[in-house]
Amino acid sequence: MKSDIEIAQEAKMKPIIEIAKEIGLSEDDIDLYGRYKAKVNLDVIKRLEDRPDGHLILVTAISPTAAGEGKTTTSVGLAMGMNKINKQTIVALREPSLGPCMGVKGGAAGGGYAQIVPMEDINLHFTGDLHAISAANNLLSAIIDNHLQQGNELGIDPRRIIFKRVVDMNDRALRNIVVGLGGINGGVPREDHYMISVASEVMAILCLSDSISDLKERLSKIVIGYTYDRQPVTAGDLNAQGAMAALLKDAIKPNLVQTLENTPAFVHGGPFANIAHGANSLMATKLSLKMADYVVTEAGFGADLGAEKFFDIVSRFGNLKPEATVVVATVRALKLHGGVDKKNLGEEDLVALEKGFANLEKHVENVKKFGVPPVVAINRFPTDSQAELDLVRRKVEELGVPVALSDVFAKGGEGGVELAKAVVKVIEEGKAEYRPIYDTEQSIKEKIETIAKEIYGADGVEYTAEALRAIRNFEKHGLDKMPICMAKTQYSFSDNPELLGRPSGFKITVKDITPSAGAGFLVALTGEIMTMPGLPKRPAAENIDIDEDGKISGLF
Repeated sequence: MKSDIEIAQEAKMKPIIEIAKEIGLSEDDIDLYGRYKAKVNLDVIKRLEDRPDGHLILVTAISPTAAGEGKTTTSVGLAMGMNKINKQTIVALREPSLGPCMGVKGGAAGGGYAQIVPMEDINLHFTGDLHAISAANNLLSAIIDNHLQQGNELGIDPRRIIFKRVVDMNDRALRNIVVGLGGINGGVPREDHYMISVASEVMAILCLSDSISDLKERLSKIVIGYTYDRQPVTAGDLNAQGAMAALLKDAIKPNLVQTLENTPAFVHGGPFANIAHGANSLMATKLSLKMADYVVTEAGFGADLGAEKFFDIVSRFGNLKPEATVVVATVRALKLHGGVDKKNLGEEDLVALEKGFANLEKHVENVKKFGVPPVVAINRFPTDSQAELDLVRRKVEELGVPVALSDVFAKGGEGGVELAKAVVKVIEEGKAEYRPIYDTEQSIKEKIETIAKEIYGADGVEYTAEALRAIRNFEKHGLDKMPICMAKTQYSFSDNPELLGRPSGFKITVKDITPSAGAGFLVALTGEIMTMPGLPKRPAAENIDIDEDGKISGLF
């Protein structure tokens, strides 16, 4: 089979103006970024606000292997499969980050015959959104350090600045740095840090804002640090929000592209789900719901991370009503959870597969707790044996849950028809009763412990002294009545990536809690979560090249 990029480069794309017209947009409604990419103007969202919403489908997954289990591929293939059965559908996805593209995973625009295109543009610089987010973030950092240099009128304690610089690349050397060196004109020396751009609060804010005014209001609420007497200081105190929003004036507009089969696709925003809230922009999702009968969207990593945050944060903020949840499972991931070494996942092992099924079972149970009916999609890989596929199907059926084989990687939309029919049937049964699993008015500890016990299966939660101080501080300053965004490993229900399957008898350790007041949630840090990943020994970047004609190769 051809590589992803070879398939994408052979795609028969329609001019994006044609895709726009198919969903009711005129040329005046979009800003063109070449022939195959466009941004949708914000006045369209206002114009359509009274139109009824379509049906919302969330795609999530079991706890993944390092290479991922194909959520984006399944999302794209499902949307194309829905259109195959004459259900007008739009897919809404996150933008890829350059970090993973150059690191382990390679391209992040789907795979095989279930991709969004133009694949190279989307994976690399696209419409410049992530660069704009980085610039806005780093403008605030520059303003903070300039304030210190120019007399520090607000009395900011340089030791208690929590806002970090960002770059959209895996660069471990920047995790811990010192700025302000070079003498009196070099600034005030202090320790600083870099995060990857997709982990930044500015990214989260962009994805949760519904207008320019809302964007500015949220940016103004960013807590950048504390004064010497431990009072919070915000971006608004530094009057930074206007300039930051100006840098984001185009980035806030949803991006319109298409799939290999010309299904409309909004690709906008890209927060990680193990660090941030892991969903594309609310604006793109809500716009899609006004323009299509069905909308497929994706939440990052396993359902314990992306789906939980989608239900408890994104749906709550956006007043969304998801009606079906597709849980993507793979034979290889289930065998990993059953004890098979990652080097041997291509070998048939029914015993390990059945043992690892407990991981899928827990994710299905979790989805049901939010009142959204699950559908299991078995994402087929070439190494899967028929006996393994049959076993997974039988085990899911025993749970009384709809299950479908997804072969979209090899067959495109046609390979997603079975899944599309299963999802439509669930929606038409009308059993969805979406509800978050906690009330934001509960205490910080109550919210964290609800997630840990109900979703992870933990016995309880332990807090470091630093985390307890943070809780007291948030309660003191009225920042405690917000949802919780758990920063946790994606490989396990626990905070230990080595505890695979469905672990029990463990506790979650919260090391610290940081405010994302502009985004509207608190981030609870557990385990060894890195907000700045590093490149592997053999990064994907080593395989990427470009020829004299500008043709890119090696991008997965």
